[in-house]
Amino acid sequence: MTDIKKVTSKIFVRGNLTALTGLHVGGNSVGMAIGGADSVVVRNPLTNDPYVPGSSLRGKMRALLERVRGEESSNNSDEGGFSLSNKNEALAGKKPDTSLGKLFGVAAEDSKEPTRLIVRDALLTEESREKLLSAPNADMPMTEVKTEVWIDRITSAANPRQIERVPAGAEFTFELVLTLIEGDNHEHFLNLLFEGLRLVEADTLGGSGSRGYGQVKFFVTSLTQRTAEQYKSGNNEENLSGYEIPDEFNSSVAEAETVT
Repeated sequence: MTDIKKVTSKIFVRGNLTALTGLHVGGNSVGMAIGGADSVVVRNPLTNDPYVPGSSLRGKMRALLERVRGEESSNNSDEGGFSLSNKNEALAGKKPDTSLGKLFGVAAEDSKEPTRLIVRDALLTEESREKLLSAPNADMPMTEVKTEVWIDRITSAANPRQIERVPAGAEFTFELVLTLIEGDNHEHFLNLLFEGLRLVEADTLGGSGSRGYGQVKFFVTSLTQRTAEQYKSGNNEENLSGYEIPDEFNSSVAEAETVT
């Protein structure tokens, strides 16, 4: 019987995600009024606020990290990568003993290893929400509508389409939760996590990235930990010691540079 390892602690990485260019994470267009955008953003049905689903950020981080590491079968390190199907399609990694397999998890039938990384939905900050609600030039509530033209390569006919975007400058709060089990090296997994954020910044988030959408910037405002003993005793999480937030993500460093 396989021993089930205990959870030792949870590390919380919290901060702000800023859209540097218009951001489109697609939602459900069903029920849109005539004259609305052809492709809308995802919104909270109770508040109508646009948000960034955790699945979108988590999936992009994993896909980029896997592509950096290459195919699992040709990678001799423990870091892993993507797997290939019989049709030569690139799929999520399947090896549970790789670093990415441990961080993001694999299919349940392939492993009993728990998924280490949880990515919460990123919600609009209150300041951004107020600015977007009062923005005089918004095309739809808190968003803009960008008109694009698709050109038929044969007939040269122009086919316009309208894409809803969260405007550049909007800020969202994000939270990443890293669950550590016995034997885990927290520095190793945090390094992987920040590498994933770097890759997203260098790439795009959401749709239409090749057309200028989805450039983002992450700033970490806190890095805390709550151990299993603290959960038992009811004590609150504390600042994580022994690991420094990289300067490029450190909001305190960014503020100091701005003042200077």
